[in-house]
Amino acid sequence: MDLKPKNDDDESLMQRYQSGDAGAFDELYSRHRGGLYRFIARQCRSRDEAEELFQEVWMNVIQSREVYRVEAKFRTWLFTLAHHRLMDFFRRHKRGDLVAFDDDEESANNVIASRVDEPEIRAESQQQGDAILRELDALPAPQREAFLLYEEGGMSIEEIAHSTGVTFEAAKSRLRYAIARLRERLKEIA
Repeated sequence: MDLKPKNDDDESLMQRYQSGDAGAFDELYSRHRGGLYRFIARQCRSRDEAEELFQEVWMNVIQSREVYRVEAKFRTWLFTLAHHRLMDFFRRHKRGDLVAFDDDEESANNVIASRVDEPEIRAESQQQGDAILRELDALPAPQREAFLLYEEGGMSIEEIAHSTGVTFEAAKSRLRYAIARLRERLKEIA
């Protein structure tokens, strides 16, 4: 019988994982896999690249468990690892800018899921999703990254600044400009 609470915060789970509790890692993975994968996938050219980077980030978590210290939220630490993996990846592949995931129909369906199964609603949702993805892809890379960290990572502006190595004001500006541009462009489309 497991007497450990199931609603531990992420930092407590990571500390439990440090102590050898593999179930704590499973819970962390379960909580963060979707947002982390979408964050990475929206910045890669292919699903294979995204999956490779996603696995590298989780391997970094596993390898770093012994040295992990609660200095920020676990989520901030996790997305900082992802940011560093992405930057290393782009340097290795001579890409100076974050790029968009392929906009094929299957990829778009994996990123934005339909909320209902009615064909008309699904078609409308798919069109709206495609428009959002196109506009997201058109954002400058720093703005796109800030927006994805905020939306997919659930991070605060302070956490975004910490993860990306910029000032609070720079992170705030990037997010503000991204949201304003997306709103403006989506109003034009609607």
